[in-house]
Amino acid sequence: MKKQAGIWIDGAKAVIVKLELGGETITEIEANIENRIYHEHQGDKGDFSGNRHISNEKVFDERKKNQTKEYLDEVVAQMKDTEELYVFGPAEMKTHLQKKIQEEKHSTNIRTISTEASEALTQNQIVAKVKHFFKV
Repeated sequence: MKKQAGIWIDGAKAVIVKLELGGETITEIEANIENRIYHEHQGDKGDFSGNRHISNEKVFDERKKNQTKEYLDEVVAQMKDTEELYVFGPAEMKTHLQKKIQEEKHSTNIRTISTEASEALTQNQIVAKVKHFFKV
């Protein structure tokens, strides 16, 4: 039997469902990605060119980029032995994950990746969707 898994992913968490003989294992990974920048001068009017907050925004963007990379690395680490992968979710994070897996294809066993847009789902709905996709 091929090792199959499904991942529902967004910017807050990933729910990984690995199908095994007679059942499934579920792993949840929290993203810990900042979604809002705090400016130390928040509320100040600044100057007309808006220069007051630029340095904080660059730092925030770089920090968010690193946090996203760490999150995706953690998710991919869970997929090392998977051969067929179904990725779905409501946001662009699924596309980032697919790109990350393709970049690291030499270090994983993943041969097939299917991606689909999906709304927010409960854990039971995620498991059911993965089982339906793989016809289990």
